[in-house]
Amino acid sequence: MTGRIFIDLFMTLDGVAQAPGAPDEDTSGGFPYGGWQAPVADELVGREVVAGIEQLDALVLGRRTYDIFAAYWPNHTDNMIGKRFEAVPKYVASRGAPELGWAGTTQLGPDAAADVAALRERHESIHVIGSIDFVQTLLAAEAYDELVLWVYPIVLGQGKKVFPDGATPANLRLIAPPTAGSSGAVELHYAPAGGQPQTGVMSADD
Repeated sequence: MTGRIFIDLFMTLDGVAQAPGAPDEDTSGGFPYGGWQAPVADELVGREVVAGIEQLDALVLGRRTYDIFAAYWPNHTDNMIGKRFEAVPKYVASRGAPELGWAGTTQLGPDAAADVAALRERHESIHVIGSIDFVQTLLAAEAYDELVLWVYPIVLGQGKKVFPDGATPANLRLIAPPTAGSSGAVELHYAPAGGQPQTGVMSADD
């Protein structure tokens, strides 16, 4: 078996992925825009998100996102998303000792990026949802197969970014045609392209 690792993120036009779902989701750094996605939700985004969750057979989360999901989804198994999350193995990346009260949860080891990469041998469709701090580790290590970004026409000017200053330089390639929802959000699917960005000089002939 050789599975695929998907990173699923909602992101603003200026790259912020912090706390799209609720005001109190992640207020670190004094972030005042928690829940920025809610007013611009649309049907296409919902359908695509559900389709991705339907296919996953392993869920990977960072510590903060795990705590949010573990407090909510076990109490909402009456819908498809809750049922799916409850049924599949969960893996959490944490340097501490989190309380793993959500059934089916395993903590990843010290080299969490390598542990996630190794999940390809155990699962077919591994999804990392949210978990922006941990996602930056996976991106730097290229420990993923597909980066799925829903980019919203919103500029927040602050918050945790998918690619913050100091991010590891990398080339990516678009692997599916972009899809736009009624909110103006655009779905982009990227894969690692290998190597580092090159530089040059643009000319009139280019």
